[in-house]
Amino acid sequence: MMRFTLSLLFWLLAAPVFAQSYLLLPDAVFDGESDGLKTGWAVLVTDGKISAVGPVRGLEAENAERIDLAGLTLLPGLIEAHSHILLHPYNETSWNDQVLKESAAERAARAVVHLENTLMAGFTTLRDLGSEGAGYTDVGIKQALVKGVIPGPRLLVSGPAIVATGSYGPKGFAPHVKVPLGAEEADGHDDLIRIVRRQIGGGADWVKVYADYRWGPNGEAMPTFSLDELRLIVEIARSTGRPTVAHAATGEGMRRAILAGVETIEHGDGGSAEIFRLMKEHDVAFCPTLAAGDAILQYGGWRKGTDPEPARIAEKRKSFKTALESGVTICMGSDVGVFPHGDSVREMEMMVDYGMTPLAVLKSATSVNAKILHLDGEIGRIKAGLVADLIAVSGDPVRDISALKNVRFIMQNGKPLAKP
Repeated sequence: MMRFTLSLLFWLLAAPVFAQSYLLLPDAVFDGESDGLKTGWAVLVTDGKISAVGPVRGLEAENAERIDLAGLTLLPGLIEAHSHILLHPYNETSWNDQVLKESAAERAARAVVHLENTLMAGFTTLRDLGSEGAGYTDVGIKQALVKGVIPGPRLLVSGPAIVATGSYGPKGFAPHVKVPLGAEEADGHDDLIRIVRRQIGGGADWVKVYADYRWGPNGEAMPTFSLDELRLIVEIARSTGRPTVAHAATGEGMRRAILAGVETIEHGDGGSAEIFRLMKEHDVAFCPTLAAGDAILQYGGWRKGTDPEPARIAEKRKSFKTALESGVTICMGSDVGVFPHGDSVREMEMMVDYGMTPLAVLKSATSVNAKILHLDGEIGRIKAGLVADLIAVSGDPVRDISALKNVRFIMQNGKPLAKP
């Protein structure tokens, strides 16, 4: 993976662009939707957009700067559909301490570094699903990205997630101690309408709701909102053009979220064949977040590759296999922030290990995620007319998904950030 200092990256972003047209000449092209690589192809980029793609001889490239990508595979910039830019790995600082002890300024500063690491790893778009106690800091960071104040991927944000009163943390304090929460509480008809509208007004692109959480009698996950409450959240959000995403790990939480009209479900550990068929029927996408639980178990002492797999991993493998067999749309979303930013490819490696083909995973992180995020008219494929968010890697990611760790070229909005 390429590594650059922030100062160098700022120089690259701020440097004058003398050529508005580039002819990219890789060994192979994965266009985001085909069932294999295209060899002998080139991509012409003009004024930030892909203007032509196809066999080299058929492209007119007068006055274009030629960028030789010999030995590399060119593909769309990767899309991470479940990130937390305001969190860092829990084995560094616990979630409770991040929410309660780190200032908003520190967390924003960390996010700037996280975004740079993410972009340099080839992820040019992120959906960030919850500021985790930092209010609307994610909205401000997105605005800074749009203005060019800081470098980083295109960002979709959800502000503070919505939780049922009493369900979310930080927890473990005496009843008389009031602590800030990692999300925003809301209940019932009028309160939910007010909170959803406030989040939309605050700048949320997606509204995130916790359909269940670990608040059962023994700390197990149990549903939070009723079906009617979830439907109301979706209705209010949809009326302003915002989709809703649900954290749901239990079968009942997933069922309510599906019937309520959410567009993606995150985690889905307790999904059954019946639940995943219901997701497919209602065109709800599934973000499995395999790498997060895997990382947390390793933080707890599990020696992956040496110790037997814990029951939680076995259950996750089983539910993921069931989801694949159901034909539900699977998006690439890792819950990065639980583990280091810039390492989202570990989710893609696990998706392959758990039963997906590398090709299917590549599509998931490009054209499929673009469609899920309502961005398929802009990004996710190498196609004329779309934004030139492109990366090149050494190796063949269609055969070996780990080749995505070998990023050698990045272009964002038609501007090369680095050349091989």
